[in-house]
Amino acid sequence: EKDFNEVVYEGYGQHGVAILVETATDNPTRTVANIRLYFNRAGGALGNTGSLSFIFNRKSLFKFPLGNHNVEELELELIDYGLEDLVYTDDEIWLYTDFTDFGIMAKGLEEKGIVPTSSELVRLPTTTVELTEAQEEELMELIERIEADDDVQHVFHNIAGY
Repeated sequence: EKDFNEVVYEGYGQHGVAILVETATDNPTRTVANIRLYFNRAGGALGNTGSLSFIFNRKSLFKFPLGNHNVEELELELIDYGLEDLVYTDDEIWLYTDFTDFGIMAKGLEEKGIVPTSSELVRLPTTTVELTEAQEEELMELIERIEADDDVQHVFHNIAGY
C-alpha cells in the first residue's frame, strides 16, 4: 500500500496568470518535476509554496437543484451555518462558505433535507487577469496539460470569466 501526500504547487502561467495545483502523490519528486516541466515548457514558472495564497481564498462550495426552494428564505436560514454567498440559476443553487465551515454547512443542509449534487473545497481568485482569446487558448492548453497528470486533483487559476 502506497502513502499519498497532498501537495499544493503554485506558479504563474503565461501573461501573469496565477495557477494553483492541488495534487495527491506517492512520489513528490516525480510530481514536482512534472509540474515544473509543464510550467517551463509554457514559458511560465513554478513559485514558492504560499507565494499565491493571497490571490486565492479557500471556500466550500455546495451545489444542489433549485427545485421549489424559496431562495430568499433559504439564504436567511443558512446564514447561521456560515453562508457567505448564494448564487442561483433557473435550475441550480450554489452556496459558498469559508472552507472552515464546510462541516457546519453540510450538517445544516442535511437538517433541512437538502442533498447536494456536489460539495467541494475550492479556491476562488481575489483578482483576475483579462486575456485575449488567443492568450486564453494558450493558457487553457497549459491548464489541460497539468490537469491530465495522474497526480493532479484540481487546478485553480485567475483567468477572468471563469
